[in-house]
Amino acid sequence: QVQLVESGGGLVQAGGSLRLSCAASGRTISSYAMGWFRQAPGKEREFVAGMTLSGGTTSYADSVKGRFTISRDNAKNTVYLQMNSLKPDDTAVYYCNALLSYKSSATYWDWGQGTQVTVSS
Repeated sequence: QVQLVESGGGLVQAGGSLRLSCAASGRTISSYAMGWFRQAPGKEREFVAGMTLSGGTTSYADSVKGRFTISRDNAKNTVYLQMNSLKPDDTAVYYCNALLSYKSSATYWDWGQGTQVTVSS
C-alpha cells in the first residue's frame, strides 16, 4: 500500500515563497507521472501541476503558471512544488499523487493528509 506524506506548508505573507515536499513509500514514483493538487475551503480539489516520469515535461494550471515549479527526485522517491509570488487565492491544503498522465487529473493512489498553505494579504 502506498503512503504519501506531504510537508512544507505554513503561513506566509502574499509575495512570499514555500517549497512543498511529498515523500512516497510502498511504491517507487519513478514508474509514474506525478502531480500536485489543492483544495480550498468549500471548493473541490483541483489540479495544480504535473510532470512526466523523467521530469522532462510539465503542465500547470493557468492560475499558477510562472509562479509554481514542480520537480522530482526519483532517488529520494520525493516530489516537490516550489511556490513563489504566493497570493491569498493560493490558500488551500496541498496534496500529491501519481497521475494517469502528466496532464491528467486522474490519480492512482489514496490521498495523503496534505499540507496546509495559508497566504495572508
